Order: sequence, then structure tokens, then C-alpha cells
Amino acid sequence: MSAPARGGRRLPDPKECQRLAEQMLSLAVKAGADGAEVLVRDGTELEVKVRLGETELIKEAGSRALGLRVLKDDRAAVTYTSDFAPGALERFARESVELAALSEPDPAGALPAREELARELPDLDLWDDAVLSLDVAEGLRRARMGEAAALKMDKRITNSDGAVFGRTVGASGFATSAGFSGSVRGTHVSFAVEPICDDAEGKKRNGVYWSASRFASGLADPEQIGLEAARRTVAKLGARKIPTGAAPVIFSPEAGRGLVGQLAGVLSGGALWRRSTYLAGRDGTAVASPFIELVDDPLLPRGPGSRPYDGEGLASRPNVLISEGVLRTFLCDTYAARKLGRRSTGSAARAVGGSPHVGISNLILRPGRTPARDIERVERGLYVTELMGFGFNAVTGDYSQGAGGFWIERGERAFPVTEITVSLGFDDLWKRVDALGDDLDTRSSVQCPTFRVSEMMIAGS
Repeated sequence: MSAPARGGRRLPDPKECQRLAEQMLSLAVKAGADGAEVLVRDGTELEVKVRLGETELIKEAGSRALGLRVLKDDRAAVTYTSDFAPGALERFARESVELAALSEPDPAGALPAREELARELPDLDLWDDAVLSLDVAEGLRRARMGEAAALKMDKRITNSDGAVFGRTVGASGFATSAGFSGSVRGTHVSFAVEPICDDAEGKKRNGVYWSASRFASGLADPEQIGLEAARRTVAKLGARKIPTGAAPVIFSPEAGRGLVGQLAGVLSGGALWRRSTYLAGRDGTAVASPFIELVDDPLLPRGPGSRPYDGEGLASRPNVLISEGVLRTFLCDTYAARKLGRRSTGSAARAVGGSPHVGISNLILRPGRTPARDIERVERGLYVTELMGFGFNAVTGDYSQGAGGFWIERGERAFPVTEITVSLGFDDLWKRVDALGDDLDTRSSVQCPTFRVSEMMIAGS
């Protein structure tokens, strides 16, 4: 179910995935299913790693799988297979329908209404032929260049956790008896370097920098990635604790991304109907600073999380979650929408072997107009570059998490800090955002700029 690629590599074929999904759909209905959904995915992945100039890992693999959800008398079964022989698929369909009879009935799990399904699929420019030419040799070349640049940048860099190059090429097809059939394909490349240096008392400090894109031309120069990784590593030398107290806290895009992702979790319709979000009942009220604009947009051309349709075949659309600090909507798939008496926002996601669930696409905290460096110009405060561990209670909104970064004095980074904790109720955290930078980080599907919280508690020594 794949076409030959240059150099003999297998090239995933979206139309073949779609054809197989439609074939499986027919077999499921023939086996007695009242309704069914089929997802077929086909792809190849390449990962190479170099450490201290030596090749440490070369992994290239392909995978093909088919996921089936069947409905019978309001009962559902979710199954998957990688055996595509005609006889095996017929047997698979029969067994899946039989399995559904063992589950509990749940009318909310019915397929979406036909009128909700996508009719036209936009071209989001998710495929780059040039990615196919990035083979093992090219991955190793880039990894060696990036790591070598990092090791040469400063003599205090004495070790490395390696440089990793990755390439993914994939296609999928989806068909549902509700009346939709479609396919999509995409490419993705990434590169990261992680140097290590020795601090006082033998402590190891590591920093990392990375680049990622759907297009080969979007990947940053490997030497520049290595140099930035080295700069970030050396900057951590001499890190220490600070006294406990309250101060403004500035989050870098890398650190802030985690907070934005946690915010998305409590804006899920799944969390809402389960009453596992502190934002339950807060529709139309202020839940953040007036500066906050949070959007989930699956239609960004070349976006890392872009998709023309969701995991149930509904048309993708941008959803404004928070605007001017006010909660506008929760993301819903069909199931969550029915449980809440709402309509789906076209936000269903799914794995091959799983049921649909609420997911994000390109989740974006809109940037402001303030230069990121100017946001740090506080008399004293903390600039956070990394967050560690887990410390968020979605039901109560309590938030406390380990952090590292730099202490700021008179608008300048004075010294690196480590082994501290930042805490504040999540509701107050977002309401206290008083500045947003202009430096939106678009490397991943959760995107945010530098932002500042006017005051948080910092636990140190």
C-alpha cells in the first residue's frame, strides 16, 4: 500500500490508505456493524544520533496499521491490525463486531451527523519532496557538524549527550459510514544538539537547542544550532538557589509552552463533562489577563499540527478559546459535545488503536508587540528557561513546579538559578500576565512568545 520512492525507499501513499480504509469499512458493515470508522496510517521514520563524533544510533523503520471502531446497538469496539491480507481483514471485521456486543451501550458514542462532516479539504502544504533526499548519510553529516560546533565553542564544554537528526514521512486515510472519506500526507524533520559542561563540585550542566519543520528548507543550519546549544549550556555555569520570596516571573517560549499546554488541558470538553477542570461553569467570564488571546488553528499552512479534517472526519476550523482574557469556548469532539449538549468544534484526535478524543492542532498564544528583551527589564525578577516535574492540579487550579533560569537585577540577567519552585493559582497566573513578547516560537504545535507574570511565589533557599 505504498509507492516506490527514490533510492528504493517506500513512499507512503495517501490514496492507497484511503482505498484500504474504504474497503475495511465495507467489510465491517457486511459483518453486521450499524456503523464504523476506519483509520489507516502508513509511514517511515529515520533517526540518527552522533555522540562525541561517533555514530551511536541509526534507526530507520516503517509501520502500517489499520484502526477500526465499530458500532452495534449503541455498543462500540475499538480494534487494530497490521495484517492486510483479504481473508485476515474479513476475519478482523467479524471479530470486531462480535467484540462490540461485550461492551456497555452508550448512545453518546454514535457517529457524527452527516451534515457535520467535511465536504472540501484544503491544501495545507504539509508535504515536501526535498525531505525524501535527507538520508542516513545526510543525517550523520548534520549531526557531526552540529555537535562539533558545540564542542569547539567553549573549552568548558567537556562532554555531549549527542546530536540527533530525525525525519518522518507519513500518510493516512480515514473513512466513516457517516459519509466521509479522505486522506492526507505530511513530512517532518528535526535536529537537536545537547552539550554538557562541568560546574563546581562536579555538577553537570546541560543545555539543548533544536530546530524542526515540515520542510527541509525550514531546518536551521546545524552549526548554528550547535553554537546556540553550547551558549545555553555555558550560561548555566554557577547556577545557584535564591532566597524564597515573591517577584515578577518571565517565562521563555520554551518554558511557557508547557503552561499553555496545561491550559489547553482544562479547556477540553472531555475535562468539562467529567468535571475535572477548574474552569467548569466559567464560559463567558474572565479567566486570564486582557492580553491573552488563545487560539487552536488547524488550518495554518505548513503548521506542525495542521490537518484538513479532524479524527472523526469533521472539517477543521480555527477555534478561539480565550479572547481578551474571556473564556469563549471549550474544545469538543462529538462525544464530549453530546455529553455537554453542545456541538463539536472539529477537535477530535485519535491514534490508530484508540477511540476519538479531544485534542489540539496548532495551539497558539498570540504574541504581543513588546520586544522580548524589554519584558525582562524589571528591577528584580526571575527569567524561567525550563520547568521540571509535575505540579498542576486541573481540578483545583493549584500550580507549583520546579524551575531553572536566571535571576534579574535592574533589568539584566545577573546569574543562573536552579533548584527553585515557582507557584501560584493557575487562575491568578494567567490573570497576572502583564506583558507578551513579539517572539512567537513556531517550532512545535504548542506555540507561545515570552510572557511575564507580574508576581509569583518563588521557593528557594
